[in-house]
Amino acid sequence: MTALDLPPVPPDVLADLGRASTATLATQLYRRGIRQPFLVGLSPVGTRFDGFVGQARTMRFVPAREDVDPMDDPYRTGNVLQWEAVERLGSGDVLVVDSRSDVTAASAGDMLVTRAMKRGAAAFVTDGAFRDGAALAELGFPAYSRAITATTRPASFHVADLDVPIGCAGVAVYPGDILVGDRDGVIVVPRALAAGIAGPAAEQERLESYLHDRVKAGEALWGTYPPSEETLASYRAWRSANPVDDTPGALQPSAAATGAEAVR
Repeated sequence: MTALDLPPVPPDVLADLGRASTATLATQLYRRGIRQPFLVGLSPVGTRFDGFVGQARTMRFVPAREDVDPMDDPYRTGNVLQWEAVERLGSGDVLVVDSRSDVTAASAGDMLVTRAMKRGAAAFVTDGAFRDGAALAELGFPAYSRAITATTRPASFHVADLDVPIGCAGVAVYPGDILVGDRDGVIVVPRALAAGIAGPAAEQERLESYLHDRVKAGEALWGTYPPSEETLASYRAWRSANPVDDTPGALQPSAAATGAEAVR
């Protein structure tokens, strides 16, 4: 396995990022000048997972060309980087594929995604298509794509590079960036910003859960969302009376004391 030569991201940072929705992270990144970090058009394959957090490992496709990628035996041309990409994955890695948003062939299928899962990867993400959609949906492993197709990868793509900066769904992804996924999709958190937004993102989730409960109970938006100083004071009092369980995946107390789950 070839590891990225980067210092590890602290587990508590990853835990806080994993508690945040992609919408919350988009807000936090917007406040720091990152306007569009969401991979628009990508959807989770299946419903048997809620999301993920992990670091990017990248794979870049270029169009296949007949003299380089002959059709007689497309998997024995010597272009084995796709397999190498999967076999170098480690715990918490996310394989992110630049398919140029082309869905004319698959970025990967059941075999490669299953192997990524068995290697401990956190997710498999492409701005193209996957094969074997029904099988992937049953895995319960975070996989996100633009579409599902039966067409094999060599029909359209040649694997050109691994672990280089890529574009995925129009967003720059650098090896080591932190990706967070939920049921809405996937967002890219620049690695250098991850520690700075993790805590504020987790706190924003708690505040918005509180505000959501108040709006759901019938309160008007004015003074509630965005919160006035009076509402913030009420939140701080509620927060003091309801200590937070920082265990990853723990449910947070509902502002309405109903036992409802807080927003991710």
